[in-house]
Amino acid sequence: MEHEIEILLVEDNPNDAELTLRALKKRHLANRIVHLKNGEEALDFIHGKNSFEGRDIRSQPKLILLDLKMPKVDGIEVLRNLKSNDATKIIPVVVLTSSKEDPDIKICYELGVNSYIVKPVGFEAFINAISELGFYWLLLNQNPK
Repeated sequence: MEHEIEILLVEDNPNDAELTLRALKKRHLANRIVHLKNGEEALDFIHGKNSFEGRDIRSQPKLILLDLKMPKVDGIEVLRNLKSNDATKIIPVVVLTSSKEDPDIKICYELGVNSYIVKPVGFEAFINAISELGFYWLLLNQNPK
C-alpha cells in the first residue's frame, strides 16, 4: 500500500512528541507516521470515525506508540479498545509513558500490551530508547500479514 502508516504516535505532550519524531527520523524510521494528541483521536483514526471518516481502515499502522496519561480518553482505554477488537488486536502497541506505577504496568499487560517502556528522563537516553524501539518493531519484528 502506497500510503501505509507505519507508526501511530499517540502523545499529548508536544515536547515528547517532537523528541520521538526526531529520534525516529534519525534512524530513518519516520517516513510514514501519524501523530495524534489524545486517545479519542486515536480511536477515531483506527476505526475511521468522525474527522477520519472515509479513511481506509484496512490500512492500519505497523506499530502504535501510546502514552497513558492523556486528555479525553486515556491510553488504558485505547489499549482496552484495540486489544478487545478482532480487527485491531494484532497491531503491536508499545506503551511509552512516564508512569512507573505497578498498577498501570499490570493492567496494560493484562490487556495485551506488547511492551511497556518508561520514558527515559535525559535527552540522549530518550533519543536512544526511541531509536532502538523503532528499529526493533519496524525492522526486526515480524508481524502477521
